[in-house]
Amino acid sequence: MADSSTGELAHNKLGVAAIVFLVLAAVAPVTVAIVVLPLAIAFGNGGGTPVAVIIVAAALLLFAAGYAQMTKELVNAGGFYAIAVKGLGRPAGLITGMIATIGYNGFVAGALGTLGFFTGAVALPTLFGIELHWYPAGLIMFVIVFLLARSGVHVSAVVLGIALVLETLILLAFGFAVLAQQGFDLAAFTDALSPEILTGGSIWIGLLLVATAFIGFEATALFGEEAREPRKTIPRATYLAIIIIGVLHAFVAWAIASAVGVGDAQSVSLEHLAAGDLTLTLFDEFLGPVMGLIGLILLVVSLFAAQLAFHNSAARYLYALGRARVLPRWLAKTNAKGAPQRALIVNLVFALIVAAIFAVAGETDADGNPLPPVVTLVPVGLGFGTLAVMIVQAIAALSVVVYFRRARDPRLWSTFIAPGIGFLALLLFSIMALLNFPLVAGSDAPYVVALPWLLVAAVVGGLIHAWYLRTKLPDTYRALSEDLENFTELPEDHPGAGHAAVREG
Repeated sequence: MADSSTGELAHNKLGVAAIVFLVLAAVAPVTVAIVVLPLAIAFGNGGGTPVAVIIVAAALLLFAAGYAQMTKELVNAGGFYAIAVKGLGRPAGLITGMIATIGYNGFVAGALGTLGFFTGAVALPTLFGIELHWYPAGLIMFVIVFLLARSGVHVSAVVLGIALVLETLILLAFGFAVLAQQGFDLAAFTDALSPEILTGGSIWIGLLLVATAFIGFEATALFGEEAREPRKTIPRATYLAIIIIGVLHAFVAWAIASAVGVGDAQSVSLEHLAAGDLTLTLFDEFLGPVMGLIGLILLVVSLFAAQLAFHNSAARYLYALGRARVLPRWLAKTNAKGAPQRALIVNLVFALIVAAIFAVAGETDADGNPLPPVVTLVPVGLGFGTLAVMIVQAIAALSVVVYFRRARDPRLWSTFIAPGIGFLALLLFSIMALLNFPLVAGSDAPYVVALPWLLVAAVVGGLIHAWYLRTKLPDTYRALSEDLENFTELPEDHPGAGHAAVREG
Protein backbone atom coordinates (compact mmCIF):
# COMPACT_ATOMS: atom_id res chain seq x y z
CA MET A 1 0.00 0.00 0.00
CA ALA A 2 2.91 2.33 -0.62
CA ASP A 3 2.13 5.77 -2.00
CA SER A 4 3.75 7.16 -5.13
CA SER A 5 5.90 10.24 -4.72
CA THR A 6 4.25 12.29 -7.44
CA GLY A 7 0.86 12.86 -5.82
CA GLU A 8 -0.77 12.80 -9.26
CA LEU A 9 -4.00 11.10 -10.21
CA ALA A 10 -3.82 8.60 -13.06
CA HIS A 11 -4.09 10.38 -16.39
CA ASN A 12 -5.80 9.46 -19.64
CA LYS A 13 -7.82 6.60 -18.09
CA LEU A 14 -11.47 7.52 -18.61
CA GLY A 15 -13.56 8.06 -21.70
CA VAL A 16 -17.14 9.31 -21.89
CA ALA A 17 -18.66 5.87 -21.20
CA ALA A 18 -16.46 5.22 -18.16
CA ILE A 19 -17.34 8.58 -16.57
CA VAL A 20 -21.03 8.02 -17.29
CA PHE A 21 -20.77 4.64 -15.53
CA LEU A 22 -19.10 6.29 -12.55
CA VAL A 23 -21.81 8.90 -12.09
CA LEU A 24 -24.84 6.80 -13.08
CA ALA A 25 -23.84 4.17 -10.55
CA ALA A 26 -23.98 6.87 -7.87
CA VAL A 27 -27.55 7.60 -8.95
CA ALA A 28 -28.34 3.91 -8.26
CA PRO A 29 -31.27 3.38 -10.69
CA VAL A 30 -32.71 0.28 -8.99
CA THR A 31 -32.58 1.97 -5.58
CA VAL A 32 -34.35 4.99 -7.05
CA ALA A 33 -37.02 2.72 -8.56
CA ILE A 34 -37.60 0.89 -5.28
CA VAL A 35 -37.20 3.73 -2.78
CA VAL A 36 -37.38 7.23 -4.30
CA LEU A 37 -40.00 7.00 -7.05
CA PRO A 38 -42.69 5.45 -4.79
CA LEU A 39 -42.06 8.30 -2.33
CA ALA A 40 -42.38 10.88 -5.11
CA ILE A 41 -45.62 9.26 -6.27
CA ALA A 42 -46.99 9.09 -2.72
CA PHE A 43 -46.15 12.64 -1.60
CA GLY A 44 -45.78 14.41 -4.94
CA ASN A 45 -47.98 14.57 -7.99
CA GLY A 46 -48.97 10.90 -7.95
CA GLY A 47 -49.34 9.34 -11.38
CA GLY A 48 -47.96 12.52 -12.93
CA THR A 49 -44.48 11.82 -11.52
CA PRO A 50 -43.02 11.07 -15.00
CA VAL A 51 -43.69 14.73 -15.85
CA ALA A 52 -41.86 15.81 -12.68
CA VAL A 53 -38.87 13.73 -13.81
CA ILE A 54 -38.83 15.43 -17.21
CA ILE A 55 -39.10 18.91 -15.64
CA VAL A 56 -36.15 18.22 -13.32
CA ALA A 57 -34.08 16.73 -16.16
CA ALA A 58 -34.79 19.81 -18.32
CA ALA A 59 -33.72 22.14 -15.49
CA LEU A 60 -30.49 20.19 -14.96
CA LEU A 61 -29.74 20.22 -18.70
CA LEU A 62 -30.02 24.01 -18.62
CA PHE A 63 -27.53 24.08 -15.75
CA ALA A 64 -25.33 21.64 -17.66
CA ALA A 65 -25.08 24.08 -20.58
CA GLY A 66 -23.03 26.45 -18.43
CA TYR A 67 -21.42 23.66 -16.43
CA ALA A 68 -20.09 22.20 -19.68
CA GLN A 69 -18.58 25.53 -20.69
CA MET A 70 -16.92 25.87 -17.29
CA THR A 71 -15.41 22.39 -17.47
CA LYS A 72 -13.80 23.45 -20.75
CA GLU A 73 -12.18 26.36 -18.89
CA LEU A 74 -11.21 24.37 -15.82
CA VAL A 75 -9.92 20.81 -15.36
CA ASN A 76 -9.61 19.98 -11.68
CA ALA A 77 -10.37 17.14 -9.29
CA GLY A 78 -11.99 19.66 -6.93
CA GLY A 79 -15.32 19.63 -8.73
CA PHE A 80 -17.68 22.29 -7.38
CA TYR A 81 -15.02 23.61 -4.98
CA ALA A 82 -12.82 24.50 -7.94
CA ILE A 83 -15.74 26.01 -9.89
CA ALA A 84 -16.73 28.18 -6.92
CA VAL A 85 -13.17 29.47 -6.50
CA LYS A 86 -13.05 30.29 -10.20
CA GLY A 87 -16.40 32.05 -10.28
CA LEU A 88 -17.07 33.49 -6.81
CA GLY A 89 -13.62 33.69 -5.23
CA ARG A 90 -11.59 31.88 -2.61
CA PRO A 91 -13.89 32.31 0.43
CA ALA A 92 -16.88 30.99 -1.53
CA GLY A 93 -14.71 28.14 -2.77
CA LEU A 94 -13.68 27.22 0.76
CA ILE A 95 -17.32 27.25 1.88
CA THR A 96 -18.33 25.12 -1.10
CA GLY A 97 -15.46 22.72 -0.53
CA MET A 98 -16.39 22.27 3.12
CA ILE A 99 -20.07 21.69 2.38
CA ALA A 100 -19.27 19.28 -0.46
CA THR A 101 -16.69 17.37 1.57
CA ILE A 102 -18.98 17.02 4.59
CA GLY A 103 -21.87 16.09 2.32
CA TYR A 104 -20.07 13.44 0.28
CA ASN A 105 -18.41 11.90 3.32
CA GLY A 106 -21.74 11.89 5.13
CA PHE A 107 -23.34 10.28 2.11
CA VAL A 108 -20.83 7.43 2.23
CA ALA A 109 -21.45 6.87 5.95
CA GLY A 110 -25.21 6.77 5.42
CA ALA A 111 -24.90 4.52 2.38
CA LEU A 112 -22.88 2.07 4.50
CA GLY A 113 -25.93 1.70 6.74
CA THR A 114 -28.25 1.12 3.78
CA LEU A 115 -25.88 -1.37 2.14
CA GLY A 116 -25.29 -3.25 5.39
CA PHE A 117 -28.99 -3.41 6.26
CA PHE A 118 -30.25 -4.63 2.91
CA THR A 119 -27.37 -7.11 2.63
CA GLY A 120 -27.39 -8.55 6.15
CA ALA A 121 -31.00 -8.15 7.26
CA VAL A 122 -32.92 -8.46 3.99
CA ALA A 123 -31.05 -10.18 1.14
CA LEU A 124 -29.19 -12.88 3.11
CA PRO A 125 -32.27 -14.02 5.12
CA THR A 126 -34.45 -14.03 1.99
CA LEU A 127 -31.98 -15.90 -0.18
CA PHE A 128 -30.14 -18.15 2.29
CA GLY A 129 -32.02 -17.97 5.58
CA ILE A 130 -28.99 -16.40 7.27
CA GLU A 131 -29.14 -13.03 9.02
CA LEU A 132 -26.07 -10.88 9.66
CA HIS A 133 -26.01 -7.69 11.72
CA TRP A 134 -25.95 -4.67 9.46
CA TYR A 135 -22.62 -3.29 10.73
CA PRO A 136 -20.36 -6.28 9.96
CA ALA A 137 -22.26 -6.77 6.70
CA GLY A 138 -21.67 -3.15 5.74
CA LEU A 139 -18.04 -3.30 6.89
CA ILE A 140 -17.30 -6.33 4.70
CA MET A 141 -18.96 -4.74 1.67
CA PHE A 142 -17.22 -1.41 2.24
CA VAL A 143 -13.78 -3.02 2.52
CA ILE A 144 -14.42 -4.63 -0.88
CA VAL A 145 -15.46 -1.20 -2.19
CA PHE A 146 -12.23 0.32 -0.85
CA LEU A 147 -10.06 -2.37 -2.42
CA LEU A 148 -11.71 -1.77 -5.79
CA ALA A 149 -11.33 2.01 -5.47
CA ARG A 150 -7.62 1.80 -4.58
CA SER A 151 -7.04 -0.45 -7.60
CA GLY A 152 -7.55 2.52 -9.88
CA VAL A 153 -10.45 4.51 -11.25
CA HIS A 154 -10.55 2.39 -14.43
CA VAL A 155 -11.25 -0.71 -12.30
CA SER A 156 -14.12 1.12 -10.58
CA ALA A 157 -15.48 2.14 -13.98
CA VAL A 158 -15.53 -1.48 -15.21
CA VAL A 159 -17.25 -2.78 -12.06
CA LEU A 160 -19.76 0.04 -12.08
CA GLY A 161 -20.42 -0.46 -15.77
CA ILE A 162 -21.36 -4.09 -15.19
CA ALA A 163 -23.59 -3.17 -12.23
CA LEU A 164 -25.26 -0.40 -14.20
CA VAL A 165 -26.02 -2.66 -17.16
CA LEU A 166 -27.63 -5.24 -14.85
CA GLU A 167 -29.70 -2.58 -13.09
CA THR A 168 -30.84 -1.05 -16.36
CA LEU A 169 -31.79 -4.41 -17.86
CA ILE A 170 -34.18 -5.35 -15.05
CA LEU A 171 -35.77 -1.89 -15.07
CA LEU A 172 -36.26 -2.05 -18.82
CA ALA A 173 -37.63 -5.60 -18.51
CA PHE A 174 -40.14 -4.40 -15.91
CA GLY A 175 -41.18 -1.41 -17.98
CA PHE A 176 -41.68 -3.38 -21.18
CA ALA A 177 -43.51 -6.12 -19.26
CA VAL A 178 -46.01 -3.51 -18.06
CA LEU A 179 -46.25 -2.12 -21.58
CA ALA A 180 -46.88 -5.58 -23.08
CA GLN A 181 -49.31 -6.86 -20.43
CA GLN A 182 -51.22 -3.72 -19.56
CA GLY A 183 -50.05 -0.82 -21.69
CA PHE A 184 -48.81 2.59 -20.61
CA ASP A 185 -51.42 5.14 -19.56
CA LEU A 186 -51.03 8.48 -21.35
CA ALA A 187 -52.92 10.15 -18.51
CA ALA A 188 -49.58 10.27 -16.67
CA PHE A 189 -48.72 13.10 -19.08
CA THR A 190 -52.05 14.51 -20.25
CA ASP A 191 -53.50 14.78 -16.73
CA ALA A 192 -50.25 15.33 -14.83
CA LEU A 193 -51.40 18.58 -13.27
CA SER A 194 -55.11 17.82 -12.99
CA PRO A 195 -56.82 18.18 -9.58
CA GLU A 196 -57.46 14.45 -9.53
CA ILE A 197 -53.78 13.59 -9.93
CA LEU A 198 -52.63 16.24 -7.47
CA THR A 199 -55.12 15.42 -4.71
CA GLY A 200 -53.31 14.73 -1.46
CA GLY A 201 -49.90 15.59 -2.87
CA SER A 202 -47.82 18.46 -4.17
CA ILE A 203 -46.06 19.05 -7.48
CA TRP A 204 -43.34 20.89 -5.53
CA ILE A 205 -42.69 17.94 -3.23
CA GLY A 206 -42.70 15.69 -6.29
CA LEU A 207 -40.07 17.86 -7.98
CA LEU A 208 -37.97 17.89 -4.82
CA LEU A 209 -38.02 14.11 -4.37
CA VAL A 210 -37.35 13.52 -8.06
CA ALA A 211 -34.42 15.96 -7.88
CA THR A 212 -32.87 13.80 -5.15
CA ALA A 213 -32.95 10.92 -7.65
CA PHE A 214 -30.47 12.81 -9.85
CA ILE A 215 -27.85 13.28 -7.09
CA GLY A 216 -24.57 11.98 -8.46
CA PHE A 217 -24.64 13.36 -12.00
CA GLU A 218 -22.65 16.43 -10.90
CA ALA A 219 -19.56 14.31 -10.14
CA THR A 220 -18.44 14.26 -13.79
CA ALA A 221 -16.02 17.17 -13.26
CA LEU A 222 -14.33 15.37 -10.35
CA PHE A 223 -12.80 12.94 -12.85
CA GLY A 224 -11.53 15.60 -15.26
CA GLU A 225 -7.85 15.05 -14.44
CA GLU A 226 -8.23 11.32 -15.10
CA ALA A 227 -10.21 11.71 -18.34
CA ARG A 228 -9.07 11.52 -21.94
CA GLU A 229 -9.54 14.92 -23.61
CA PRO A 230 -11.36 16.27 -20.52
CA ARG A 231 -12.56 19.45 -22.20
CA LYS A 232 -14.61 17.29 -24.55
CA THR A 233 -15.18 14.22 -22.41
CA ILE A 234 -16.60 15.92 -19.29
CA PRO A 235 -19.28 18.02 -21.06
CA ARG A 236 -20.40 15.05 -23.15
CA ALA A 237 -20.52 12.78 -20.10
CA THR A 238 -22.54 15.37 -18.17
CA TYR A 239 -25.18 15.77 -20.88
CA LEU A 240 -25.36 12.04 -21.48
CA ALA A 241 -25.67 11.24 -17.77
CA ILE A 242 -28.58 13.66 -17.24
CA ILE A 243 -30.40 12.44 -20.36
CA ILE A 244 -29.99 8.75 -19.48
CA ILE A 245 -31.05 9.34 -15.87
CA GLY A 246 -34.05 11.38 -16.97
CA VAL A 247 -35.24 8.91 -19.59
CA LEU A 248 -34.79 5.88 -17.33
CA HIS A 249 -36.47 7.44 -14.28
CA ALA A 250 -39.38 8.76 -16.38
CA PHE A 251 -39.83 5.36 -18.04
CA VAL A 252 -39.86 3.48 -14.73
CA ALA A 253 -42.14 6.05 -13.05
CA TRP A 254 -44.53 5.77 -16.00
CA ALA A 255 -44.44 1.97 -15.73
CA ILE A 256 -45.20 2.06 -11.98
CA ALA A 257 -48.04 4.56 -12.43
CA SER A 258 -49.52 2.60 -15.33
CA ALA A 259 -49.24 -0.71 -13.47
CA VAL A 260 -51.33 0.49 -10.51
CA GLY A 261 -53.43 3.01 -12.45
CA VAL A 262 -52.48 6.65 -12.90
CA GLY A 263 -55.50 7.87 -10.95
CA ASP A 264 -54.83 5.45 -8.08
CA ALA A 265 -51.03 5.65 -8.08
CA GLN A 266 -50.84 8.02 -5.13
CA SER A 267 -53.18 6.08 -2.86
CA VAL A 268 -51.56 2.74 -3.75
CA SER A 269 -48.07 4.16 -3.07
CA LEU A 270 -49.24 5.46 0.30
CA GLU A 271 -50.60 1.99 1.17
CA HIS A 272 -47.19 0.43 0.46
CA LEU A 273 -45.22 3.22 2.13
CA ALA A 274 -44.65 1.51 5.48
CA ALA A 275 -43.38 -1.72 3.92
CA GLY A 276 -41.55 0.08 1.10
CA ASP A 277 -42.32 -2.81 -1.23
CA LEU A 278 -44.38 -1.27 -4.03
CA THR A 279 -41.80 -1.71 -6.80
CA LEU A 280 -40.67 -5.16 -5.63
CA THR A 281 -44.32 -6.25 -5.51
CA LEU A 282 -44.78 -5.05 -9.08
CA PHE A 283 -41.62 -6.90 -10.12
CA ASP A 284 -43.22 -10.08 -8.75
CA GLU A 285 -46.51 -9.37 -10.50
CA PHE A 286 -45.18 -8.50 -13.94
CA LEU A 287 -41.90 -10.43 -14.08
CA GLY A 288 -42.59 -13.37 -11.78
CA PRO A 289 -41.23 -14.29 -8.33
CA VAL A 290 -37.81 -15.31 -9.66
CA MET A 291 -37.28 -11.85 -11.13
CA GLY A 292 -38.54 -10.39 -7.87
CA LEU A 293 -35.68 -12.15 -6.09
CA ILE A 294 -33.29 -10.98 -8.78
CA GLY A 295 -34.61 -7.47 -8.19
CA LEU A 296 -33.71 -7.81 -4.51
CA ILE A 297 -30.19 -8.97 -5.43
CA LEU A 298 -29.83 -6.06 -7.83
CA LEU A 299 -30.94 -3.69 -5.09
CA VAL A 300 -27.87 -4.80 -3.13
CA VAL A 301 -25.76 -4.50 -6.31
CA SER A 302 -27.17 -1.02 -6.84
CA LEU A 303 -26.32 0.05 -3.29
CA PHE A 304 -22.82 -1.46 -3.62
CA ALA A 305 -22.25 0.41 -6.88
CA ALA A 306 -23.48 3.67 -5.36
CA GLN A 307 -21.13 3.19 -2.42
CA LEU A 308 -18.19 2.65 -4.77
CA ALA A 309 -19.10 5.71 -6.85
CA PHE A 310 -19.54 8.03 -3.85
CA HIS A 311 -16.39 6.63 -2.20
CA ASN A 312 -14.43 7.68 -5.28
CA SER A 313 -16.10 11.10 -5.35
CA ALA A 314 -15.60 11.82 -1.64
CA ALA A 315 -11.94 10.85 -1.89
CA ARG A 316 -11.35 13.24 -4.78
CA TYR A 317 -12.73 16.17 -2.80
CA LEU A 318 -10.40 15.27 0.09
CA TYR A 319 -7.50 14.88 -2.35
CA ALA A 320 -8.15 18.23 -4.09
CA LEU A 321 -8.52 20.13 -0.82
CA GLY A 322 -5.36 18.49 0.47
CA ARG A 323 -3.46 19.47 -2.66
CA ALA A 324 -4.68 23.06 -2.21
CA ARG A 325 -3.54 22.86 1.47
CA VAL A 326 -7.04 23.60 2.74
CA LEU A 327 -6.84 20.17 4.37
CA PRO A 328 -3.56 18.46 5.33
CA ARG A 329 -1.22 18.10 2.35
CA TRP A 330 -0.84 14.43 3.38
CA LEU A 331 -4.16 13.71 1.62
CA ALA A 332 -2.77 14.75 -1.76
CA LYS A 333 -0.79 11.57 -2.32
CA THR A 334 -1.71 8.76 -4.67
CA ASN A 335 -0.61 5.16 -4.90
CA ALA A 336 1.24 3.57 -7.79
CA LYS A 337 -2.04 3.14 -9.68
CA GLY A 338 -2.90 6.82 -9.49
CA ALA A 339 -5.70 6.37 -6.94
CA PRO A 340 -5.99 8.91 -4.07
CA GLN A 341 -5.37 6.13 -1.55
CA ARG A 342 -4.87 8.25 1.55
CA ALA A 343 -8.09 10.13 0.90
CA LEU A 344 -9.87 6.82 0.32
CA ILE A 345 -8.57 5.53 3.67
CA VAL A 346 -9.75 8.67 5.48
CA ASN A 347 -13.21 8.33 3.94
CA LEU A 348 -13.32 4.63 4.83
CA VAL A 349 -12.31 5.22 8.46
CA PHE A 350 -14.68 8.17 8.85
CA ALA A 351 -17.66 6.17 7.57
CA LEU A 352 -16.83 3.14 9.71
CA ILE A 353 -16.50 5.27 12.86
CA VAL A 354 -19.77 7.12 12.25
CA ALA A 355 -21.57 3.86 11.51
CA ALA A 356 -20.04 2.22 14.60
CA ILE A 357 -21.42 5.00 16.81
CA PHE A 358 -24.91 4.28 15.54
CA ALA A 359 -24.38 0.52 15.82
CA VAL A 360 -23.27 0.75 19.47
CA ALA A 361 -25.29 3.69 20.76
CA GLY A 362 -28.23 3.69 18.36
CA GLU A 363 -31.84 4.29 19.32
CA THR A 364 -34.18 1.54 20.47
CA ASP A 365 -37.90 0.98 20.08
CA ALA A 366 -40.46 0.78 22.91
CA ASP A 367 -39.43 -2.82 23.63
CA GLY A 368 -35.74 -1.97 23.84
CA ASN A 369 -34.86 -3.48 20.45
CA PRO A 370 -32.27 -1.56 18.37
CA LEU A 371 -33.80 0.42 15.54
CA PRO A 372 -32.44 -0.45 12.08
CA PRO A 373 -29.96 1.97 10.48
CA VAL A 374 -32.49 2.93 7.80
CA VAL A 375 -34.31 5.01 10.44
CA THR A 376 -31.22 6.24 12.37
CA LEU A 377 -27.91 6.40 10.47
CA VAL A 378 -29.32 6.61 6.94
CA PRO A 379 -31.41 9.76 7.49
CA VAL A 380 -28.35 11.45 8.98
CA GLY A 381 -25.90 10.47 6.23
CA LEU A 382 -28.03 10.38 3.08
CA GLY A 383 -30.39 13.14 4.16
CA PHE A 384 -27.66 15.64 4.93
CA GLY A 385 -25.54 14.48 1.98
CA THR A 386 -28.45 15.06 -0.42
CA LEU A 387 -29.11 18.54 0.98
CA ALA A 388 -25.41 19.45 0.83
CA VAL A 389 -24.98 18.31 -2.76
CA MET A 390 -28.11 20.22 -3.85
CA ILE A 391 -26.75 23.40 -2.30
CA VAL A 392 -23.30 23.07 -3.87
CA GLN A 393 -25.00 22.42 -7.21
CA ALA A 394 -26.78 25.77 -6.82
CA ILE A 395 -23.52 27.49 -5.82
CA ALA A 396 -21.78 25.99 -8.85
CA ALA A 397 -24.57 27.21 -11.16
CA LEU A 398 -24.25 30.74 -9.76
CA SER A 399 -20.45 30.53 -10.08
CA VAL A 400 -20.76 29.69 -13.76
CA VAL A 401 -23.02 32.68 -14.44
CA VAL A 402 -20.83 35.11 -12.48
CA TYR A 403 -17.58 33.86 -14.04
CA PHE A 404 -18.75 34.25 -17.64
CA ARG A 405 -20.47 37.60 -16.95
CA ARG A 406 -17.23 38.95 -15.52
CA ALA A 407 -15.44 37.67 -18.60
CA ARG A 408 -18.12 39.33 -20.76
CA ASP A 409 -18.54 36.13 -22.70
CA PRO A 410 -20.68 36.79 -25.83
CA ARG A 411 -22.39 33.36 -25.71
CA LEU A 412 -25.50 34.50 -23.84
CA TRP A 413 -27.47 31.26 -24.09
CA SER A 414 -24.86 28.78 -22.87
CA THR A 415 -23.12 31.01 -20.32
CA PHE A 416 -25.94 33.18 -18.97
CA ILE A 417 -29.55 32.37 -19.87
CA ALA A 418 -29.47 28.56 -19.64
CA PRO A 419 -27.25 28.28 -16.51
CA GLY A 420 -29.14 31.22 -14.98
CA ILE A 421 -32.45 29.36 -15.31
CA GLY A 422 -30.69 26.24 -14.05
CA PHE A 423 -29.45 28.18 -11.02
CA LEU A 424 -32.98 29.38 -10.20
CA ALA A 425 -34.27 25.80 -10.45
CA LEU A 426 -31.46 24.45 -8.25
CA LEU A 427 -31.99 27.28 -5.78
CA LEU A 428 -35.68 26.34 -5.62
CA PHE A 429 -34.82 22.66 -5.07
CA SER A 430 -32.37 23.64 -2.30
CA ILE A 431 -34.89 25.85 -0.53
CA MET A 432 -37.54 23.14 -0.82
CA ALA A 433 -35.06 20.62 0.60
CA LEU A 434 -34.35 22.90 3.57
CA LEU A 435 -38.04 23.53 4.24
CA ASN A 436 -38.90 19.85 3.89
CA PHE A 437 -35.72 18.33 5.30
CA PRO A 438 -37.48 15.68 7.44
CA LEU A 439 -39.13 14.36 4.26
CA VAL A 440 -35.83 14.38 2.34
CA ALA A 441 -34.05 12.65 5.24
CA GLY A 442 -36.91 10.27 5.96
CA SER A 443 -36.94 11.10 9.67
CA ASP A 444 -38.25 13.84 11.96
CA ALA A 445 -36.00 12.91 14.90
CA PRO A 446 -34.67 16.08 16.59
CA TYR A 447 -31.02 15.30 15.80
CA VAL A 448 -31.95 14.81 12.14
CA VAL A 449 -33.99 18.02 11.93
CA ALA A 450 -31.03 19.93 13.39
CA LEU A 451 -28.59 18.73 10.71
CA PRO A 452 -29.04 21.70 8.34
CA TRP A 453 -27.35 23.84 11.01
CA LEU A 454 -24.14 22.07 9.99
CA LEU A 455 -24.38 24.11 6.80
CA VAL A 456 -24.30 27.30 8.86
CA ALA A 457 -21.24 25.95 10.65
CA ALA A 458 -19.62 25.18 7.27
CA VAL A 459 -20.27 28.73 6.06
CA VAL A 460 -18.84 30.27 9.23
CA GLY A 461 -15.94 27.83 9.23
CA GLY A 462 -15.17 28.59 5.58
CA LEU A 463 -15.13 32.34 6.19
CA ILE A 464 -12.94 31.99 9.28
CA HIS A 465 -10.54 29.67 7.46
CA ALA A 466 -10.36 32.06 4.49
CA TRP A 467 -9.53 34.95 6.87
CA TYR A 468 -6.89 32.85 8.62
CA LEU A 469 -5.21 31.82 5.37
CA ARG A 470 -5.34 35.33 3.93
CA THR A 471 -3.78 36.93 7.03
CA LYS A 472 -1.50 34.19 8.37
CA LEU A 473 -0.66 32.06 5.33
CA PRO A 474 -0.93 34.36 2.29
CA ASP A 475 1.04 32.01 0.04
CA THR A 476 -1.38 29.18 0.76
CA TYR A 477 -4.35 31.54 0.26
CA ARG A 478 -2.94 32.68 -3.08
CA ALA A 479 -2.35 29.06 -4.07
CA LEU A 480 -6.07 28.29 -3.77
CA SER A 481 -6.61 29.82 -7.19
CA GLU A 482 -3.16 28.99 -8.57
CA ASP A 483 -3.92 25.30 -7.98
CA LEU A 484 -6.75 25.62 -10.49
CA GLU A 485 -4.37 26.78 -13.19
CA ASN A 486 -1.67 24.09 -13.02
CA PHE A 487 -3.11 21.96 -15.79
CA THR A 488 -1.88 22.26 -19.35
CA GLU A 489 -2.84 20.60 -22.59
CA LEU A 490 -0.02 18.59 -24.12
CA PRO A 491 1.04 19.11 -27.73
CA GLU A 492 -1.05 17.16 -30.23
CA ASP A 493 1.92 14.97 -31.21
CA HIS A 494 2.69 14.05 -27.60
CA PRO A 495 1.90 10.41 -26.66
CA GLY A 496 -0.28 11.62 -23.80
CA ALA A 497 -2.01 14.41 -25.72
CA GLY A 498 -5.65 14.90 -24.91
CA HIS A 499 -5.46 14.81 -21.14
CA ALA A 500 -4.65 17.39 -18.55
CA ALA A 501 -1.18 16.99 -17.08
CA VAL A 502 -0.64 17.88 -13.46
CA ARG A 503 2.47 19.75 -12.49
CA GLU A 504 4.00 19.23 -9.07
CA GLY A 505 2.55 22.01 -6.85
